[in-house]
Amino acid sequence: MSSSNNVILKVKELTKVFSSGRRKVIAVDHVSFDIHKGEIVSLVGQSGSGKTTTAHMILNLLKPTSGNIVFEDKDIKYVNKRAYWQNVQGIFQDPFSSFNQFFVVKKVLRDTFKILDKSFNNKEKDRIIVKALEDVNIDPDDVLEKYPFELSGGQMQRIMIARIFIIKPKLVIADEPTSMIDSILRANILELFEKLRNIQGTSIMFITHDIGLAYYVSDRIFIMHNGKIVEEGDAEQVIMNPNHPYTKGLIEDVPTLHKEWLLTKGS
Repeated sequence: MSSSNNVILKVKELTKVFSSGRRKVIAVDHVSFDIHKGEIVSLVGQSGSGKTTTAHMILNLLKPTSGNIVFEDKDIKYVNKRAYWQNVQGIFQDPFSSFNQFFVVKKVLRDTFKILDKSFNNKEKDRIIVKALEDVNIDPDDVLEKYPFELSGGQMQRIMIARIFIIKPKLVIADEPTSMIDSILRANILELFEKLRNIQGTSIMFITHDIGLAYYVSDRIFIMHNGKIVEEGDAEQVIMNPNHPYTKGLIEDVPTLHKEWLLTKGS
């Protein structure tokens, strides 16, 4: 995966400074990394590390103070946002905030097609919606006529991923998508990320404070602390042989994250 031709996203010296009067806060400090096609990477750090600010800049929701974000060899500053969002989509911590609470799920998912260039009639839309819901292990009859507030957080997060199956973006930025659901559903969501990658070739950046989940799902891990990337590498390398004290602290904070457990990964 190291070939430069295989890089879908390149972040160069990305910096974000927030100002309030004379006070300035450096949220992201000259961060650089890349993501390869079909790769799952994790950006790991505790609250306030700068990872969500980084996600919002990659999603073109927040303007960097300096630095560049290059998607498929084009600086996103010069790319039409609608076209960009056809290829780069986000999944967020609170799935309910991403849906209009006054619309049933069918209406919300039908509206998803507005972002696509191709036009579909309602029958075609409904066929695609049903397939997408089945792909994320949801019975369409259980959710299509319900409002978001009638569903659980786990159901809503899977519906968000079904929306990704409909749009078929090339890159997904998943910002703490498992933090509001229980451990069993977390495993299900991570398996759906693998399915997205395997079926559609989607690249995924998984943003989390949980280094154990990052190890479970990732090809590579970036550790973020005080706005900087302090360690990066293959997932096994970072977990088994951490170099930075902050990485070691993250690992020590997860009691189940020990070598005997790690060696069972993939077995």
